[in-house]
Amino acid sequence: MHSSIRRSPDRPRTTSAHQAATVALTALAPASWGTTYVVTTELLPPGHPLFAGLMRALPAGLLGLVITRMLPRGDWWWKAAALGVLNIGGLPLLFVAAERLPGGVAATLSAAQPLLVAGLGIAVLHDRPTAWRLAWGVLGVLGVGLVVLGPQARLDPVGVLAGLGHTATMAGGIVLTKRWGRPAGAGPLTLAGWQLTAGGLLLLPLTVAFEGVPQRIDAGAAGGYLWLGSMGGLIAYTLWFRGIGQLPVGASAPLVLLSPLVAALIGIALGESLSLLQTLGFVLALAALLAAQLNAPGLPGRRMRGGPAVAHIREDQVSEGRLP
Repeated sequence: MHSSIRRSPDRPRTTSAHQAATVALTALAPASWGTTYVVTTELLPPGHPLFAGLMRALPAGLLGLVITRMLPRGDWWWKAAALGVLNIGGLPLLFVAAERLPGGVAATLSAAQPLLVAGLGIAVLHDRPTAWRLAWGVLGVLGVGLVVLGPQARLDPVGVLAGLGHTATMAGGIVLTKRWGRPAGAGPLTLAGWQLTAGGLLLLPLTVAFEGVPQRIDAGAAGGYLWLGSMGGLIAYTLWFRGIGQLPVGASAPLVLLSPLVAALIGIALGESLSLLQTLGFVLALAALLAAQLNAPGLPGRRMRGGPAVAHIREDQVSEGRLP
């Protein structure tokens, strides 16, 4: 009796430390996606967005299937296919945006994803975001815009539409991944393998029909495809799906702000400089990303009947998909 009472105060600290570690690992995914723009423009053959999406998805997905040796069962055949289309099938749109827009501008379009996720979350998950997270989501978009959008930003209409299309499909994928969770016995690597394979199989006939293989793939391009398929593909999506399953949707979605911020930092490393206004935007976007991981000051999380212990149990069960 006494030992259980002494352990209970430690639970919130343990939970907070675990969530901080989960956030850090999940953040590696959008951070790696922020390198897509420079890899596309500097290393990959131009004019082959379908082939780039295919190389990022299918080899990584097949490797995930080989490692996990687990195929979908029952209704998870169509669920994995649907998630693969949303999360992976839209990759060519990302490469179109990367080719037709400056990296920072293309990456900025993904900053709208937290707001799209919030809207879809209300409709699909019946999850109303707190005013705190919604406000920081808007400020995050504003901050990223200050960093990469300026009077010299080149806004190609096709590139903008492609970037927004990819952002919208990913937002739908996040919400449905949170709604459906994972089937029993399937880990994040399994889910990533299913979706990358499904998305790659969708892109395969499209690539053959409309693009084919680039005439020349040099060592730099091969290294670019390898990076996109490994760190930007199987590893990133495994960490991303793991994080979506464990974090509140309002906390995971703002992490995509890291993608444009990383793209901006790469631009600085390549010789670009930030004005005072851009620096202010960078700080604002970073603050929004961090603030979205916290509850509003003075507003503790909702308490459930049965006391704090029951609340912790129910939160764990929800994150594992055992409760709706």
